[in-house]
Amino acid sequence: MPAQRTALITGCSDGGIGAALAKEYHSRGLRVFATSRRVETMKGLAALGIDIIELDVTKVDSIRNAREIVSSKTGGKLDILVNNAGKLHEAAILDTEMSEMRSVFELNLFAHMSMAQEFIQLLMAGQDACIVNIGSAAGLVAIPLQAGYNASKAALHSFSDTLRVELEPFNIKVITTVTALVKSNIFKPTRFPKDSLYKPLEDVVNDLHIQNNKRAASAEKYARQLVAETLRTKPPAYSWGGASASAFWFLVSFFPRWVPTKITSDMYKFGEFSAQVRKDRGKKNA
Repeated sequence: MPAQRTALITGCSDGGIGAALAKEYHSRGLRVFATSRRVETMKGLAALGIDIIELDVTKVDSIRNAREIVSSKTGGKLDILVNNAGKLHEAAILDTEMSEMRSVFELNLFAHMSMAQEFIQLLMAGQDACIVNIGSAAGLVAIPLQAGYNASKAALHSFSDTLRVELEPFNIKVITTVTALVKSNIFKPTRFPKDSLYKPLEDVVNDLHIQNNKRAASAEKYARQLVAETLRTKPPAYSWGGASASAFWFLVSFFPRWVPTKITSDMYKFGEFSAQVRKDRGKKNA
């Protein structure tokens, strides 16, 4: 019999995309190593018999400790690495502290790089190994008031593309997901600074989150599609998943850049906001 395949997933707090992916791989017979900064956030996965490991992906010592645990349990092999851990930061560029911007890139980009570097030897020893980087439609479309997140995901897509080329000689696949609307733990109520120029849009952003959450695909549905694709003999380089993923693909594939930008701008009511700003500035200058 072939050896049981293995998968390690980051960012597996109960109720999120990572947890849904862990459950789906587990249901398909893989041995799953689910990780999170705090093991108490993965009680639901532990109850299913899934291996849980404490892992802070922003700390190389924590990554190496997790690697050694996995290596000891698998004989030095890993078949699938899913880099899911990430954070959303919503703020206007003018309101964003650079320390916060760096922390977004640390988790959404640099941590993925570190995970690839530290687990590469286990993956090279694995069976039909692949790395899955959880990207976002935000990396392809200019979504207002979350530039840090958009930029970090765009950088992740570029890194993932390059990693795919560099690992191809070693027969390690790299899959980038373009994630659209999926129910997860990432969205929190947005609060802009009291003196923010964009304070009038705070309610618009939060209302849009509520609407999008109603339309979003379940994490379970998203996981079923992605896991099925990663287990193919020839998995796709890009996986588009979540509600509205097809619409995003169509827009970025067949229309000039300004079209999706205009659509997202209108969703956030920037036309009305711009008109009000011009009106207020006109009164001040009168």
